Amino acid sequence: MQPILFDDEYWSQRYQAHTDAWDMGMPSPPLTQYINQLTDKNLRMLIPGCGNAYEAIYLLQQGFANVTLIDISAYLVQQLQQNPLLQQARILHQNFFDHTEKYDLILEQTFFCALHPSQRKAYAQHMHQLLAPNGKLVGLLFNDHFEQSPPFGGSANDYGELFSTDFYIKQMAACYNSVAARKGRELFFILTRK
Repeated sequence: MQPILFDDEYWSQRYQAHTDAWDMGMPSPPLTQYINQLTDKNLRMLIPGCGNAYEAIYLLQQGFANVTLIDISAYLVQQLQQNPLLQQARILHQNFFDHTEKYDLILEQTFFCALHPSQRKAYAQHMHQLLAPNGKLVGLLFNDHFEQSPPFGGSANDYGELFSTDFYIKQMAACYNSVAARKGRELFFILTRK
């Protein structure tokens, strides 16, 4: 098991205080555009470190039937379980590194940046383990450096080095459709399991 550097208590306090500026209050436009081109509504999907689960709500509204959410915050999971828009999702209070099921698609939206940089190699390896053959890891990464506390950033070069061992990098490029506060600071990526 990977050690937890930012635990349930840490994240529950942040969610209760509503202090995370990275919460956009809506699904991310680059991810909704990606979701819109998916045709298999039965894909097994995971959103780890799901936060307020805007992308999950969007997936369910588009008819996707197999959406699993994981978050380490018990407070947040309780809130999500009470959300009528998420009744069709499976919502788990769990450490991501303890999860062992297989998925066709994993969506990354501000989970990677919430982990301490010392956990990145373990993140990449565990994502590889969670994906079924030909599975994809798709999402957004900050193309900027922040070092003090979550969010933690990085660069395309950093991410390329990290992911190239376990994944084929199909795309890693600057987003053209980020929200204004993130314009020029996000990379959209598509990784396929090796």
